[in-house]
Amino acid sequence: MRKNLIKLSLVFVCLFAFTLLFPGQAKAADHYTIGTGPTFMPFQIQDNKGGYTGKHPGLEIEIFKAIAKKEHFTYTFKPMELTANITALEGNQTDGVLAALMITPERKEKMDFSDSYLNVGLTLAAPTKSKINSWSDLKGKTVAVKAGSTSEAFAESMQKKYGFQLRRFKDSNTELNDVLVGNTVAAVDSTATVESAIKNKMKLHLVGKAYNKNPVAFAVKKGTHKKLLQQFNTGLKAIKADGTYNKIMTTYLGKNSTVTGATKVDRSFIGLLRQNADSFISGITMTIEITVLAIIFATIIGVILGVLGTVPSKTLRAISSTYAFIFKSIPVMVLAFFVYIGLPDLTGQKIPLFIAGVVTITLENSAYTASFVSGGIEAVPSGQMEAARACGMSYFDTMRQIVLPQAVRIMVPSFINQFIIALKGTSVLSAIGVAELTQQGTIIIAKNMEGFKVWFLIAMMYLILIAILTYLSNAVKKHYQLAD
Repeated sequence: MRKNLIKLSLVFVCLFAFTLLFPGQAKAADHYTIGTGPTFMPFQIQDNKGGYTGKHPGLEIEIFKAIAKKEHFTYTFKPMELTANITALEGNQTDGVLAALMITPERKEKMDFSDSYLNVGLTLAAPTKSKINSWSDLKGKTVAVKAGSTSEAFAESMQKKYGFQLRRFKDSNTELNDVLVGNTVAAVDSTATVESAIKNKMKLHLVGKAYNKNPVAFAVKKGTHKKLLQQFNTGLKAIKADGTYNKIMTTYLGKNSTVTGATKVDRSFIGLLRQNADSFISGITMTIEITVLAIIFATIIGVILGVLGTVPSKTLRAISSTYAFIFKSIPVMVLAFFVYIGLPDLTGQKIPLFIAGVVTITLENSAYTASFVSGGIEAVPSGQMEAARACGMSYFDTMRQIVLPQAVRIMVPSFINQFIIALKGTSVLSAIGVAELTQQGTIIIAKNMEGFKVWFLIAMMYLILIAILTYLSNAVKKHYQLAD
């Protein structure tokens, strides 16, 4: 026994000594949550799952992955729009932002930046056959910009001098397509983005020279994550030294770029459908998954609250009506940002994107479900409740055996209609980066710039899904009418 104790003690001593001598080996690798932009050529290019696992995930993504490999840390990417990225960083829901951020004095007040890995200028882009040949031609016209970007700030600084109006968009591909259809006469964006769009057969040209050149870098919240910044800078120097950096730059920006203009794209409706079949299927699947889960949870919550809304207790009725009022009043997009960014900021617990999407749709639809459940119960003649109570039945027995079975007949078509509303509502989740059908459309358009055709295909897909649910709704209504 004594010998065993001595051996065990030696083992512990050896482990303790190993921990002191090799601290980096004894602890888990650093893990970071990094906010990234949705597909933004050539910086980030999402796959059909909304992630970055494709052959060419984007210039910034490849740089970051190479640095993480050199510095031995792990990461999770969270794709979001630029404004959501900045909000998430300020709320400590992400550790850093990798979203083609230009270093500006305004941003340096709230962010600490890494060493720059690219210098990007801003340019004015107009359709190839337009009459916009200089900034002076913009007087009295409307120019497109991406909200929250340095291009927006630059355009605002030029507004007074040249007398144009601004229209803001959440992403560059929507912004540029707005210019092509003629709603706006030109766009202000980074030279890299516009050149990438032109290589993808977008009929645009650069107006004048590149302005306001700024370095692009990785950012963290001011005064935080000094170690992460140091790891990034050290890794960046390492990949520059071994040639990895130059290889990435050549791939995305060189004359022989393998990302844009290298492969022939079939731009017909059938060709776009065939080439992006995996993305469309993935988007439809995600849309249906979120809708089904949300409807299940919304039905459970809504039925409970709907019943509470008809009970004699004023307190319970007040709880039901207050819940319904709150979540019917808040716009779905605001609710999505609150769940995904606001709640984690309050609780300190990060919420996965898929779960945030389900919770958002559940909260909205449970409020409407509670309302029509209460309405269905109240539609049953009150005399039946009074008669049952007079016969000695309790309130809840009467509700369960007499009122609810009749109310269900009234409510079932509404449940089907709520399913349709929930399915359409999932499109709003693209704002926080959920890779449902609408977000897949945004990703596809960013790659091929075929805005009209891709949105037409997606509209048809929603139309088919809604048609199926509408047919089901009508069949249910017919069934209950015959049963009556």
